Amino acid sequence: MVSRDQVTNPAVIIFTKAPIPGTVKTRLSPPLTPDEAATLHGTLVLDAIERAKGLPEVALYIAGAPDIAHPFFKVLEGRYGARLLPQEGDDLGTRMSGAMQKAFELGHRRVILAGTDLPTFTRSHLTQAINHLNTHDVVLGPTIDGGYYLIGVRAAVPELFQGIAWSTAGVLEETKKTAAAKGLSVALLPPCRDLDTVEDLTAFIALIGKDNTLSKRTNGALKLIANRLKERGA
Repeated sequence: MVSRDQVTNPAVIIFTKAPIPGTVKTRLSPPLTPDEAATLHGTLVLDAIERAKGLPEVALYIAGAPDIAHPFFKVLEGRYGARLLPQEGDDLGTRMSGAMQKAFELGHRRVILAGTDLPTFTRSHLTQAINHLNTHDVVLGPTIDGGYYLIGVRAAVPELFQGIAWSTAGVLEETKKTAAAKGLSVALLPPCRDLDTVEDLTAFIALIGKDNTLSKRTNGALKLIANRLKERGA
């Protein structure tokens, strides 16, 4: 439960899916099996939550799909003390907007929503996002493919999630244009690469042992995948 004292503090929502084989990281199969792709996804989710847990005076939420009653989310709720929110709506924008709206209804004054497909995303990114919302209306974390890995606002702005061509290279620019049209100030975080495609997977495998922003968990998962792909000649 979130106490009365906590609700005026910032909220961080980790927006994700349960690691069900065949429903997550589907663009990585092949060369990964559906089970391998789901395991990698679960690894990234755990990393994302561990980066967010324990931030001073920040309430942690997990917006889960397809159902927050899934055992995976129940384990995370118990382990990390996160509050679970459903993802509701027919498209990505509606689901994100709805999760953030719920946090505002609970009394939070700054709400940040972040994805999980981000091996080099750090706790510092979250801290920067929270701080930016002291002076800006919106904060965005760009991905190198033209989308964003994080969005934060200090008031509900459903228009930021409407009329967006999701999963295209224009998501970030469309969102910035909408914000500008509404007179909202926007701060940008450093760009990150998300892990969606085989090309992304290859790029992150190349960072094994070389990039200290990779957690030990993700580093180990990528190393195991690299070894298996080598054994298969993939």
